[in-house]
Amino acid sequence: MALFQISEARKDRLLYLPFLTRLAAIYEAMDAKYSEVAGHYGFRCTSCETNCCRTRFYHYTFLEYLYILEGFDTLDTGTRLQIDRRAQHVVKKSQEPGGGASDRELMCPANFGGRCVLYRHRPMICRLHGIPHRLDRPARPALYGPGCERFEALSGGKTDIVLDRTPFYIQMAALETELKRALGIVQKIKATVAQMLQ
Repeated sequence: MALFQISEARKDRLLYLPFLTRLAAIYEAMDAKYSEVAGHYGFRCTSCETNCCRTRFYHYTFLEYLYILEGFDTLDTGTRLQIDRRAQHVVKKSQEPGGGASDRELMCPANFGGRCVLYRHRPMICRLHGIPHRLDRPARPALYGPGCERFEALSGGKTDIVLDRTPFYIQMAALETELKRALGIVQKIKATVAQMLQ
C-alpha cells in the first residue's frame, strides 16, 4: 500500500476505528505527561518564533495517518480545500532541487493564524516536541534531547526532569503492529503532515 493509497485502508473504517479509540487514550496519557514536565519548567508553547509547525517532521505510523484524516474529515469544505492547496504547495516546495525550501519557510498546512486546526488529531511528535526527553533503546544507549530553542532560552539549559518517551513509543509500536495486521498492510510509512493531507 503506497502512501497515497490510504483510501483503500479507509474502506475498512469500522475495522480500524477501535484502534483509533485506543490511540486517543495513548495520546491522552502523552498529553498529561507532557503537561506535567512542561509545568515543572513553567514552559508554554506560545509566541514561538521558531515554530515547530515549520519543522519538517516525519511520521511513521498508519495509526497517525488515519487519525489525522479522521480530524480532517470533521472540517468544513472550505477549510479542507485550503489545507489541500497548502499541502500540495508545501510538498512541491520541499521536493525542489537542492532540498527545497528550508523548514523555516514551510508552515504546516493545518496551521491557521498560529493555531493548528487539527490540534486534537495531531501526530505524536507534535505532542511531544519541545521539552527535554529520553528514549530507551534495546541494547543501545538511551537517546536524550534537550528541548526546542524556545525551551532552552526560557529554561537557561535546566533539564533536571525529562519526558520519558519510551512507554509511548512502545505502546504506539504495538498498536501499529495490530492495526497493520488487521488491515493487511505490509508496507512502512514515512510522511510529513503535508504529504498526508494533500
